[in-house]
Amino acid sequence: MIPFSILDLSPIAEGSDAASSFCNTLDLARHGERWGYRRFWLAEHHGMPGIASAATAVLIGHVAGGTSTIRVGAGGIMLPNHSPLVIAEQFGTLESLFPGRIDLGLGRAPGSDMLTARALRRNLASDADQFPQDVTELMDYFSAPHRHAVRAVPGAGLNVPIWILGSSLFGAQLAAALGLPYAFASHFAPGQMMQAIDVYRSTFKPSADLEKPYVMLGFNVFAADTDEEAQLLATSAQQAFVNLRSGKPKPLPPPVEDYLDRIGPQERALLAQILSCSAIGSRDTVRSSLKGFIEQTGADELMITSQIFDHAARLRSYEITAGLREVLG
Repeated sequence: MIPFSILDLSPIAEGSDAASSFCNTLDLARHGERWGYRRFWLAEHHGMPGIASAATAVLIGHVAGGTSTIRVGAGGIMLPNHSPLVIAEQFGTLESLFPGRIDLGLGRAPGSDMLTARALRRNLASDADQFPQDVTELMDYFSAPHRHAVRAVPGAGLNVPIWILGSSLFGAQLAAALGLPYAFASHFAPGQMMQAIDVYRSTFKPSADLEKPYVMLGFNVFAADTDEEAQLLATSAQQAFVNLRSGKPKPLPPPVEDYLDRIGPQERALLAQILSCSAIGSRDTVRSSLKGFIEQTGADELMITSQIFDHAARLRSYEITAGLREVLG
């Protein structure tokens, strides 16, 4: 039975605020734990009015402290924004507080626009091309015995699983070379998905952390009791993507009837591309979409994201999806 996990951006809905988002995030995690989801990941984004998970490690601690068994982690930490030592200390602290439950996914994008990225820079020489060296430095901080003159305390000797995140071939190559699990952002950047999976699997080098390739893929689900309701719920995410790509990010908007008929062909083409790895519909419709995606990709795990305006409807979407794991095998 393929594991399902949850990716949450702690969405800020229009008319709401971050405090409400954090309450909803913890509530979703607690439900996800009961429904059998394996992981609950939060993503680092900055300067976005509709995403509240900027202080990712802090929010991971909040979620882990309010749950008991589900793994909680970052999907991911954008490493160019941070010193590897700081991240080792943060996640060493989390692992010490919640042993055996913390994941650390690493990406090399800033998770923001370039103006915000410059404000986030950890120093004047911060460079995304340094990402492979930063990853290995971070891994060394967790090693025992430690290899650095500088120690991560807490951190050294702790088993914090590290994942490489990506939406291109770069991350696939790095994850394969280091023998790490790989998570592909197919939920919003599916263009190179199949090529990246092939590169990762064909060039994978076993490591002390992982004997064989392990691929987790992002997948959008907008599930409801009817196809029509699900299609309406999906319009919030559709609007959010159009707003973001137009350079006008906003809080997550409420659903809109016939949204696709109101926008132009360029916007519809954009959404068709961005959301090509999605299931929108009732239980049977979602089951069919998930089955086809799993057969196409051979994914080892799916990271489900549901950017839905109404919290109760979002819970229902995840509940429907959780019930499909045994059917899908």
